[in-house]
Parts: sequence; structure tokens; C-alpha cells
Amino acid sequence: MSVMSGKANVKFGEAVSVLAMMLIVMGVGVIGFGISPQIPVLLVIALVILWARFRHFSWSEIHKGITEGVNTGIVPIFIFILIGVLISVWIAAGIIPSLMVAGFHMLSVQWFVPSVFLVCALIGTSIGSAFTTISTVGIALFGMGTTMSLNPALVAGAIISGAIFGDKTSPLSDSTNLASAIADADLFKHIKNLMWSTIPSFLVSLILYAILGHGAASSDALGKVSTTVNVLTTHFTVTWWAALPIILMFVCAFMKIPAIGTLLINIAVAVAMIFIENPSTHVKPLVTMMETGFVSHTGNQAVDALLSRGGISSMMGTVSLIFMTLSLGGLLMRFDLIQIAMAPLVARLHRDGDLVTAGILAGIAVNLFVGEQYLSTILPGRAFKKPFNDHGLDNLALSRVLEDGGTVINYLVPWGVASSFAAGTLGVSTLAFLPFCFFSLLSPVFSILSGYTGIGLKKISQTA
Repeated sequence: MSVMSGKANVKFGEAVSVLAMMLIVMGVGVIGFGISPQIPVLLVIALVILWARFRHFSWSEIHKGITEGVNTGIVPIFIFILIGVLISVWIAAGIIPSLMVAGFHMLSVQWFVPSVFLVCALIGTSIGSAFTTISTVGIALFGMGTTMSLNPALVAGAIISGAIFGDKTSPLSDSTNLASAIADADLFKHIKNLMWSTIPSFLVSLILYAILGHGAASSDALGKVSTTVNVLTTHFTVTWWAALPIILMFVCAFMKIPAIGTLLINIAVAVAMIFIENPSTHVKPLVTMMETGFVSHTGNQAVDALLSRGGISSMMGTVSLIFMTLSLGGLLMRFDLIQIAMAPLVARLHRDGDLVTAGILAGIAVNLFVGEQYLSTILPGRAFKKPFNDHGLDNLALSRVLEDGGTVINYLVPWGVASSFAAGTLGVSTLAFLPFCFFSLLSPVFSILSGYTGIGLKKISQTA
């Protein structure tokens, strides 16, 4: 039986049942049993393949689905590997310790949490990568927050929210470019139109971080800060020129150098700094550190726990999750399961607000079913483009929905690629920082409000 005849025989109820089974397996495994998401996702892939064979889809079609899904993630996989190397060499070169020391002198203890949100938003917008923001400046800010005895989940939420804001509003962002491309919308008009939901989400998040973070530091925070600064300055090279790689990231962003090129340049500069600071450095231990991560030996347990990280091996868990979620997404796309499940819903939508809400929920659903942010943009984009246009809504309306329901939500799904990366990098579980990731929680809310009120909702007549 051909794949097309197999698709034709898949009914709405069957598609919904398969998707519900997937959600139950992943939810019970990750949330119920608290296990890492790789095995539940692998089990779901096996069950989908079993269903496909039962429905007489060929192995050739199954292999094509996996291959087509994985092909979309080759570049992100390579970026994750480079980020692992970058973290280790940035610590060894004293870049992250220097950022921490500088931050302790510049940022107020009382207003630290909203400051974290603002700093990450600024850097994320400049470089266009939430992952890079979290894994570089985010690590330094997180270390500062834990030193001040602030709630780690609150600090992580502020870091991640700021990074997402920057990623969402930067013309250099892969996810922002993808959303505009899928919806056939102009990139800069898309970013401008995002502000109707992004600015309110940003302002409310900032207020909440100011309220929750103000005065939250413990009474002995200043003493801990002083101790940590002494440890860092004693065991690492803390100098002003550690700011060079940060400046270099801004320069690369200005020159529109892609993420891979930016990361490779920064790794090369950090390695050069290591040799300049310590000319007796041997190549083999340096290479081993890049492979397995930096190990801190300061004698201070808190500092050692914070700065022992990075390396290619530390990214393999996330890389394997990306590979499997993309494979799962490729199978779902190949067999049209999500499209079949959404079709009756889309056909019953009549109001603009209903259509926007359905688009948001579709993005959230794909994040829950697949856990991959690219697919949470691609699948709803394909399903809702014609309905949006038929209702007189401009492509800009769709592109904003794809961001607010797709890109930002992946950080809230325990088995999502983005959330797993953030949790692994900062050492805080997704379920812990989820309630404090205000920007991700608020963006879909303001997008839905825009749909029902019509404020900022672009119509075809308005852009014609």
C-alpha cells in the first residue's frame, strides 16, 4: 500500500488517539516518573513506527520521515556541540569568572533579578541566540544569583525569559527568520508586528521580576559575594580584556555572521587567551577539557559546582534529544497525523480571535507532542496559512502567532529541546523554572487578547 493511500485511510479519531498516546507516554515518563526525556521520546517513536507498520506504511516511508525530520536540525546540532566547547574554554580563559566579578561590582543585590532579565534581553537581541545568551552570560549571572542565595528557579526564569525576548526580537534569530519565512511575511515587518504582544509581555515580566526579586537576597549575601569574588580572583585570571569575546559577539552580530561562524571565532579567541595567560598550557589537557568539560578545583564547593561544566560530552544528551524529536516530528509530518487532527477544528473557526487562539494552541500542542521548536513553527504555519488568509488576516498575523505559540513555549515543555538545554546548562529543572519564565507564559496570552480585541491584528486590507 502506498503512503498516500495510508494517509487517506487515517481518520480524525485515529490521529487524535495516536497523539494522545504520545502525550501520555511522555508526560508520565518525564513528569510522573521524573526520568530524562530521551527514553520516553524513543518509546513514542517506537510506538508510532509500530502503528505505521500496522497501517501498512512501508519501511521506506518510515525511513524517509525520519531522514526528512533530522535534516532540518543538522545546523542546530552542530551549534550545540560548539556551545559545549565554548562554555569550557570561556571558563578556562577566565571570561565567565571575570563577568561574574564585574557583575558583582556593577549590579545591585536588591534589584538583581530584574537586572538579569534586562541584561539577557539586551544581549539576546544583539546576538540573536537565546542558547548562546543562556550558556555564556546566563551562566555568569546564575552564579551571581546563587551566591546571593536567591531562588535559583527565579534567577533561571529571568535569564531564560530575557534570552527568549532577545531571540524573538532579533533579525539574526533563526526562529524569527523561520516564522516569517513560513508565513511568507517580511522579516522586519514581522519583528515590528511582534511588539503588540512582545512589549506588554516584557513590561509585565519586568514588573513581576522587580516585585519577586526585590529584597529577596539573604542577609549574609554581601559576605558570600565577597568570598566568591576572592575565590574567583585567586584561582582565575580576572581581567578587563575578558570582555573581548563579548564585544566580539556584538561585532559578529553587526556583521551578520551566522551562529556557527560566531561560535568558532569566539572559541579560537578564548583558546588564544588561555595560551597567552598561561604559556605553559599543554595541548592534550586543553583538548580533553574541550571534549569533557572544565573541572574547577578552587576548594570552594559552591564555585566548583558552578564552574565545572561545558565540553562536547555535556551536549550529547541534548543532541540526542534533538535527533529523536526531529525524527518523531518527521514521522508525524510524513503521516500527516497532526494535520489530520487539526483539520476539523480549523474548519469550524469563524471569528478572528478563535482562529488566533487555535493557532496558538496548535503551536503549544506540537511542542507538547514533539518537543521541537522548529516543528512547532512549521506544522501550524502550514496548517493555518490558508485559513488565516481566507479570514482576511495578513501573513503578519500568522507569523506572530507562530512565535507566540511555538518558539517561546518550547522552553516550558519538560521534554522540549530548548527547555532541556536551559535546564542542563543552568542546573535547574524545567518544572522548577517554568512558573518564573514569565515572558513565555505571557506572550500567548497577549497574542490571544490581540486576536479578540483586534488591537495590532493585521488584516490583508491594512497591508495591501
